[in-house]
Amino acid sequence: MSGYRRYWDEEIETMPRDQLREFQLTKMKEMVELTYKKSPYYKGLFDEAGVKPVHLAHLEDIKKFPTIDKKVLRSRQQAAPDFGDLLCAPEEEFVFLSASSGSTGVPTASPFTGPDFEDFQDCQARFFWSSGMRPTDRYCHALNFTLFVGGPDVIGAMKVGALTIWGGSIPSERLLSILKTWKATITWTTPSYAWFLGETARENGIDPAKEFSIKKIFVAGEPGGSIPETRDNIQKLWGADVYDYFGLSDIFGACAAMCEAKEGLHWAEDHIFTEVVDPDTGEEVPEGERGELILTSLKKVARPLIRFRTGDIVSYTTEPCDCGRTHLRLHGIHGRLDDMMIIKGVNVFPSDIETIVRNNSNLTGEYACVITEKKHMAVLTVEIEKAEGFQGDADGLAEQIQTECQKIIGIRPVVKLLEAKTLTRATHKAMRVRDERKKP
Repeated sequence: MSGYRRYWDEEIETMPRDQLREFQLTKMKEMVELTYKKSPYYKGLFDEAGVKPVHLAHLEDIKKFPTIDKKVLRSRQQAAPDFGDLLCAPEEEFVFLSASSGSTGVPTASPFTGPDFEDFQDCQARFFWSSGMRPTDRYCHALNFTLFVGGPDVIGAMKVGALTIWGGSIPSERLLSILKTWKATITWTTPSYAWFLGETARENGIDPAKEFSIKKIFVAGEPGGSIPETRDNIQKLWGADVYDYFGLSDIFGACAAMCEAKEGLHWAEDHIFTEVVDPDTGEEVPEGERGELILTSLKKVARPLIRFRTGDIVSYTTEPCDCGRTHLRLHGIHGRLDDMMIIKGVNVFPSDIETIVRNNSNLTGEYACVITEKKHMAVLTVEIEKAEGFQGDADGLAEQIQTECQKIIGIRPVVKLLEAKTLTRATHKAMRVRDERKKP
């Protein structure tokens, strides 16, 4: 937009990559030194692995240090209540706490010091600015506020200067009313909910592309925002541009976001160092290939993470972006290791199915992946819905989807064609996989 600066923080966002790596190394050395001195857990972990802060002379040396994962965070929180023994700051310096649910039913806490929180929100403002948010916008925050790390991101929008509407998780009809009444120009939710909300508007006789003022929709929490077919469908439904964001509660809200060029998600490399590795071997994968995302905190001190295995499968590029920003770009989140299905020896992610289903105008775009077992072999059934009013060859449509799956993911699943609105719609994150195999 004319009259506004191009970047939120030009020095950081456009820093040449060799200088950026020098910056990262300086911060990484400080963080490894801090964790070794302040955290009983990290000191024991590093000593057991035979590594110390002095062994970190180059960025590549971080690979000498052991990884941790979500199970470690949960177990250490239980072993050293209330927040675990990875902490590197005293509790009196904590000003905010986010939490994620766990299989044990005990939320996994992620505390922030005052400076941590300020860094967090400045980064969110940077991402919002890169996606085109300006002080003239009206932003309706439609993410959950209850312990969810994405809740405070509304403050990032306030830093930008946008008029902020603190919607949160409220009934769809009320959210639609707020969007329409206050003429919100931007909102943020999950891809599934953006789809659901648009469908709900249409069911109530409202055309979201014509009767709302929404110009941009930020989405996160699921891979859909970087799947062209899903993004295009949401954009057509709302008549708005869709921008994908990625974050995780264990560090802070959005760690990567699409700029207006929409050529991937720029990573906040001044805050978090990334590795993309083969999840089985731990070896780094070539640029552009899929691997597991491993993260190391560079600034957050309340509970730093050193080589945290996220379980997210990503690919990335360091090629220059048309926007001029130099930080690496994710091609999107392809899926999670815990969502990955192994069918006849082939690794299949729900996002691969989504690409196929949402590119077919004879389908509603909703789908579910059901895993069963036959003769000790995993069988994948893809449940899909016919578009309302579809009068064509149902068997031919099912066969078409089977053929597309064969081409894209390498297997030919069973396809079950259902009537429109049969599958459950998600109001937050969609659950795409049902494993109905008998557990031993």
